[in-house]
Amino acid sequence: MIRASRALSVAGGSIGRMTDATPFTWGPFLRDWSGEWSDSLSDDGTHAREDETARRDRRLGFPAAPEERIAALEEHLGRRMPPSYREFLAVSDGWRHAGGFITLLAGTTEARWHNDASGLAAMFEEYLDEDPTPEELRDVAVWRRGLQLDVESDAMSVVLDPGDVDENGEWAVYTWASWRAAPPQRFPDFATFMRDMHREFHRLRARPANGEPEFVNTTTRRLDAQVEEARLWALGGDRERAERALDEAKQYGRPRAAGLGDQIRRLLGRTDLAYEDLAIDPRYAPELLPPLVAEHAAHRHRDDSTLNYRLRGATDDVVTLAHTLLEQVRSGTYRYTAAGPFGEAVERARESARWGDTDGAWRTMLDALPLWQPLGPDHLAPLGWVADPLLGPLLTPERGRALLSTPRGGQPGEPRTAGADRSDPEGLSWLADPDAPGDHTSYRFVLVEGVEPQDLPGRLADEEGAALDEPMTLHEAHMRSLRGRREFSSFDDRALVVVGRAGARWSFAFDGDRPRLAPQRFVSPAAAACADARAVVVWGGLRDGHGNPFFHLSVAKAGAELYAFTYADGEVRRTGPVPPDLDPDRFFTSQEERAGTGAVIRTERALLEAIAGEFGVHLPRHAITWGRLHTFTTRSWTRPPQDGETFSVIRFEWGSN
Repeated sequence: MIRASRALSVAGGSIGRMTDATPFTWGPFLRDWSGEWSDSLSDDGTHAREDETARRDRRLGFPAAPEERIAALEEHLGRRMPPSYREFLAVSDGWRHAGGFITLLAGTTEARWHNDASGLAAMFEEYLDEDPTPEELRDVAVWRRGLQLDVESDAMSVVLDPGDVDENGEWAVYTWASWRAAPPQRFPDFATFMRDMHREFHRLRARPANGEPEFVNTTTRRLDAQVEEARLWALGGDRERAERALDEAKQYGRPRAAGLGDQIRRLLGRTDLAYEDLAIDPRYAPELLPPLVAEHAAHRHRDDSTLNYRLRGATDDVVTLAHTLLEQVRSGTYRYTAAGPFGEAVERARESARWGDTDGAWRTMLDALPLWQPLGPDHLAPLGWVADPLLGPLLTPERGRALLSTPRGGQPGEPRTAGADRSDPEGLSWLADPDAPGDHTSYRFVLVEGVEPQDLPGRLADEEGAALDEPMTLHEAHMRSLRGRREFSSFDDRALVVVGRAGARWSFAFDGDRPRLAPQRFVSPAAAACADARAVVVWGGLRDGHGNPFFHLSVAKAGAELYAFTYADGEVRRTGPVPPDLDPDRFFTSQEERAGTGAVIRTERALLEAIAGEFGVHLPRHAITWGRLHTFTTRSWTRPPQDGETFSVIRFEWGSN
């Protein structure tokens, strides 16, 4: 017994370190697997006679097949066996308990052509449409041409496919089980398949049931130590190394590996993760429940029983917390908090994001990240903030990588990647980019100097005491504005705008809902918006609802318009002395309308660059497109109808039936 244990210990190291690209020999691999399987069985359990013998002998395999028997099989089948299966047979002529669902795997005596014995080819053929993909056709063919390896199994079919051969002569392995509700699974060769079956065996034994012995062996000890190393690598900013180590351990079902790895994956943009049991651990729930709950809330078709299923095993306090968080997320009132200096930075970041400075908010959080402390040994990074309505939109894949590459939790070191500080371009010209997010083919905005964003409703809205709504996305704001609205006028043009800061001493109110300029009725809000300083109004996109270019700029100060110009219908109309850098004659020519889309966009971009340079302003693309900002509705941008002018009013009346 001592000799057997020593052999397992020495050879067992190789089994854990192997990857699918690592050469290995079958003998040590199969011997170690046999020992692990034998040790996982209870002494007082009832086993089949064959299993009891295999347990006693610590051998899942069979005597090696001599070369003449392998050659006889090949002659019978009319094909030379692929190298890795041939090498396997030369060590063990078949195998018991490959993974959790294959009781007996074929050796030289049992291997035979499948010839659709399972009826799978016919079944998959029924699902083919008129234009099947090569993969769909292959899923039919493998069951007719494949070499059947499953002799006894739990409704799992396994074939080697001679029609799917690589440059080394290896045949791909395909498996399928009805209870997996998935297409056939492909493995590039038999050795890779067996390695995966060994991992499946580990996953199924990783959490022993009552009465079963603890599942501990050389492989599990090595992987558990690797998980702890990966935790420290992750906290130290070595994300890629940690992720590789955790992924390997997860494949073997090692506890902690999935929960730690899911935290990394979430910050890289993956959603719908489980975080293993960490999210329902009272110690970690304040950080890991918010993203889980937010992802549930994002799927509006899901009822809350889905969330309750994910909370199974949680304490009453954790379940109550989850449903409280769900209500807050749905109402937009959730606020992420953290302890210590990092928590203070979070509050400053939220205030910056509230007014559109998402880049500044991100820098604030990233600079404070080394001061962040985990809630326990299985906590790798702050995660609750991704559910915060103002802070969550800060996350991009680049920023997730930057966060994960920053040492934290008391670990020494320097960030391993650039900070991905800036997601917003300078100035205004991004509005002219046809590929920019948000599809702002037309837009309008007001820039006001020397005024805070919260003061804009008092200057641009009709209602006395008008105030800002709570931060929301433009889409949410528009849906909210339409709720319960029953009357629409063709002359009334109130803009639903988001607000924020546009630079030093400038605030903005932006409407990107494809507004259409009506020059003959337009009244610039610039004069009403400004006080002692300046106000700038831009209405552009250079393309109206009919594809015709248009652009408007007006500038006012101290309640009076200084200058303005409007380009529409191929003509420029101007008032006041327009500064040379903004002179429309620099940008528009008589050939403008015939210049094509590319030239129109270049003209628009040049105009926006000139305006940004003249006033030193910018608009935050990330916040406007993806973030949540305060909103309000302005007064109409068009004058009331005059005598003789017609207009229409559409009114919806809802019946009582």
